[in-house]
Amino acid sequence: MITMHIAPDQRPPAVSLQQAFWYWLKLGFISFGGPAGQIALMHAELVERRRWISERRFLHALNYCMLLPGPEATQLAVYIGWLMHGTRGGVQAGALFLLPSLLILIGLSWIYLVFGTLPVIAGILYGIKPAVVAIVLAAAWRIGTRTLKNASLIAIAVAAFLAISALQLPFPLVVAIAAALGWAGARWRPSQFHIGGQHPDAKTSYGLALIDDDTPTPPHALFSWTALLKVAGIGAALGLGLWVLIVALIGPDSVLTQMAWFFTKAALLTFGGAYAVLPYIYQGGVEQFHWLSATQMIDGLALGETTPGPLIMIVAFVGFVGAWSHALLGDSGLAAGVAGAVVAACFTFLPSFIFILAGGPLVESTRDNLRMTAPLTAISAAVVGVIVSLALFFAQHIFWADGWTGRWDSAAIALSAAACLALFIFKTGPIKVLCACAVAGLVLSYWH
Repeated sequence: MITMHIAPDQRPPAVSLQQAFWYWLKLGFISFGGPAGQIALMHAELVERRRWISERRFLHALNYCMLLPGPEATQLAVYIGWLMHGTRGGVQAGALFLLPSLLILIGLSWIYLVFGTLPVIAGILYGIKPAVVAIVLAAAWRIGTRTLKNASLIAIAVAAFLAISALQLPFPLVVAIAAALGWAGARWRPSQFHIGGQHPDAKTSYGLALIDDDTPTPPHALFSWTALLKVAGIGAALGLGLWVLIVALIGPDSVLTQMAWFFTKAALLTFGGAYAVLPYIYQGGVEQFHWLSATQMIDGLALGETTPGPLIMIVAFVGFVGAWSHALLGDSGLAAGVAGAVVAACFTFLPSFIFILAGGPLVESTRDNLRMTAPLTAISAAVVGVIVSLALFFAQHIFWADGWTGRWDSAAIALSAAACLALFIFKTGPIKVLCACAVAGLVLSYWH
């Protein structure tokens, strides 16, 4: 769709659902760079160039999405689509934002399982995996600089790191403890638990927007208990219906049934983005259900970093490998893998759609209530410690052959150090870092 230049003092013309369709589809294919990059892409296109929504309304939506569990960039797309075109617009925006990532990751998962032992593929993965450690550390730094504004929040982050890495506490328990600390902090130390941070773009206006600061809230976005209960009920019924269908088709003890319930729980714990919930997915997928190995989990994250869309789409890789390895559908590993990937993705992202479509107006009305937001602030602080523990876990499996006491891989450590230098000092984008490390890994694999 060609966007004509419109003077700043003129309001853009109305946008049809079909016009929005092509924008969200395009975004799904180009949304590299993690949530920060995806949010920046939406801001540049929707606020600055097309002026579909004003700066303040965009930030209002973003702050709301950051309060919710789930991938904030995906939820922001659903929110803006919903604000513009109602439920159909929200579903369309979210689905198109996710679909390219899901299809690409299904293809990469198949290539990984069929050709992953080939020297070329193995060499590329050898170079990418050390870069993943650096990218995870960069994510911890990025979230930490935005979140850890005082000693109380830093202490929560350190405690969360020790709870996960030293005490081996389950991730849901760490989240619950952090939420309790935030609730207590709102009562006794409220100044320590105010939400901080906004989108870095600081311009106040790029001209009149289609949905401007003074544009009345559309009727479908006004809060009512009837609408909330209706949409939440439909969403819950849809999720339950899909789960019952899986049980009816392949039984209550099947891998797909386990995945449906497990990824629903994971979706409700993704405060702070994908990196925060990855330890929980690792605990379930590798240690509890044995859907994949620790090495495969790391390889999956490496593949997820190279695709557009939300990083939490790595659940599709987990679902694909888990269903493939358990031979769900007879001898058809590909069909089983696709089924596992689709089930994992559906049950991971369905709650995000429900949160936006049902609870948006209610959560917006309580956004500045400290007692509501302080637990989420504490959870965000804990997330930083959890992400650092994830980097430590990856480093243990990538840099040392047999844990901390085994032979260390000097080439992998050097690649990770170079990736850290590129990310932290030279501010290189993660995709460029991954590509450079993939080439380096290929060279090193043939050199050895």
